[in-house]
Amino acid sequence: MKQKINLEYTINSSPAVLFKRLSTPSGLSEWFADDVNLKGSIYTFIWNSAEEMAEMVGSKENKYVRFRWTENESEDNYFEFRINQHELTGDVALEIIDFADEEDVADAEELWDSQVSKLKHVMGL
Repeated sequence: MKQKINLEYTINSSPAVLFKRLSTPSGLSEWFADDVNLKGSIYTFIWNSAEEMAEMVGSKENKYVRFRWTENESEDNYFEFRINQHELTGDVALEIIDFADEEDVADAEELWDSQVSKLKHVMGL
């Protein structure tokens, strides 16, 4: 059984600009993977010549994107990006939901921290 990871990062960007970085192959290849290809609803993420495939199983423009890894069908086999905008301040936050084996949670969190840092950099933040 994998442990759920829920992380949140402040992103000083409009939800529309952020959503494109989270939902399109070109946007995801800027920060999430070395390259991203799309065929139908299947995204192929490439890191150092290793490939992982995920299906976009849900999205709502400027709100969230959910990908399910295709290698197995378990319920905890997805990752999700949510864009939350505070009603009063207008601040935008990126929420990431992921799963990892208990012994890998710290490494997964560190990897997400690094990836989001790269995202902020390519966005000029």
